[in-house]
Amino acid sequence: MSRIGKLPITLPAKVSVSQKDNIITVKGPKGELSQYINPAIKVEITDGVLTVSRPDDERQNRAMHGLYRALINNMVVGVSEGYKKELELVGVGYRVSSTGNVLDFSLGYTHNIYLQLPPEIKVETKMERNKNPMVILESADKQLIGQACAKIRSFRKVEPYKGKGIRFVGEVVRRKSGKSAGK
Repeated sequence: MSRIGKLPITLPAKVSVSQKDNIITVKGPKGELSQYINPAIKVEITDGVLTVSRPDDERQNRAMHGLYRALINNMVVGVSEGYKKELELVGVGYRVSSTGNVLDFSLGYTHNIYLQLPPEIKVETKMERNKNPMVILESADKQLIGQACAKIRSFRKVEPYKGKGIRFVGEVVRRKSGKSAGK
């Protein structure tokens, strides 16, 4: 039995879950999310507790059991609490500004980089004196916010010698000593 798949999901008070055909829809105060579920996986909702079960122990069904339970749990947490990611830009002259859902990055290239974010993501930028510029992303969809963070980080990956680049707040970067350490 899947350790993750067999765990029940308790639904918060303001969250409602509905199932039509093979699509699960979760509604809550932060929004509405839907996910396709394989027909072999059964989802049952009783007394505010959602359980996911599989028909047999085939390899494919075992794999999907934990996957769909985790996806449904991420949707429930997203519409009730939401997800928040904070990125910081470490480097001399690195700047970011936002107008609506368009981010404008100045990362030491010859041109600025503009990124249009989906409307489901709320974005905020902070530029304070003597602190690194920050980008704060909030959304109900965990997958979408993770994909946006990965795209932003790909503009300037953190390099191991000086630690410059775009990183999550609190992320530890392993540093290398460089050429002079070998002598």
